[in-house]
Amino acid sequence: MEEAPRMTHDRNRRTDMTAPMDLAGRTAIVTGSAKRIGRTIAMTLSAAGANVVINARSSVDATEATVQAIRDAGGRAVGCVADVTREQDAERIVRTALDAFGGVDILVNNAGIRQHDRLADISLAKWREVTSVILDGSFLCSRAAAPHLAKGGSGRIVNIGGTSAHRGARDRLHVMTAKAGLVGLTRGLALELAPLVTANCVVPGLIQDEEDGPEVVAARLKRMPTDAVPLQRTGRPQDVADLILHLCSDRGGYITGQTIHVNGGVFLC
Repeated sequence: MEEAPRMTHDRNRRTDMTAPMDLAGRTAIVTGSAKRIGRTIAMTLSAAGANVVINARSSVDATEATVQAIRDAGGRAVGCVADVTREQDAERIVRTALDAFGGVDILVNNAGIRQHDRLADISLAKWREVTSVILDGSFLCSRAAAPHLAKGGSGRIVNIGGTSAHRGARDRLHVMTAKAGLVGLTRGLALELAPLVTANCVVPGLIQDEEDGPEVVAARLKRMPTDAVPLQRTGRPQDVADLILHLCSDRGGYITGQTIHVNGGVFLC
């Protein structure tokens, strides 16, 4: 694959707020991006000009399909099937970006496990599986990417949180704990990697994913009905992706260490 031109960015320059959010020449890694919100995030960053590494733990076909969809739309993407909870795999995801595109400018830690279990049904193995993907995976990928993110002078890390960690939810103790940990990880990264890299946590609310079947939607609305959302509707994956695009662009360069909710007002912070 022909290597895309690399760009460096002046983190102190004033941004034209009327200009489009242009990511041309930058490279993004989006973990857990073969499907659902991650796929929308990856395609949105690509549409803004970024080269994208698509990652999934085991979904080879879905990874290839997302890569092809980006290429068909005129973008540049490669796939990397890897388990973010393994140190060597996290490093391999970053190496894939370096080999294909020459650097890394953006890391979106989106990989996670959707799980609902009562406390009595959470084995230690299940606890570790959920927390390791969400929290350990974000740490490992951030650690592997950080030196490369800093090289361009305006690196970006975006961690994908969860409303349950802030609003509370039954039968999600493992997920809540891991997502709450992401807030601390985000703040630590923001302080340690400044001023060359920003780090923020984006928290989706009740998001209606086009891949969810009727039974999944019904279960989700039962847990959090739309009449509990001030804006009286479910969100869209694009609502989340648009905020992430802003944070990853030059327009978001003065935002770091923050937890930002995209939830229609269901949780007010």
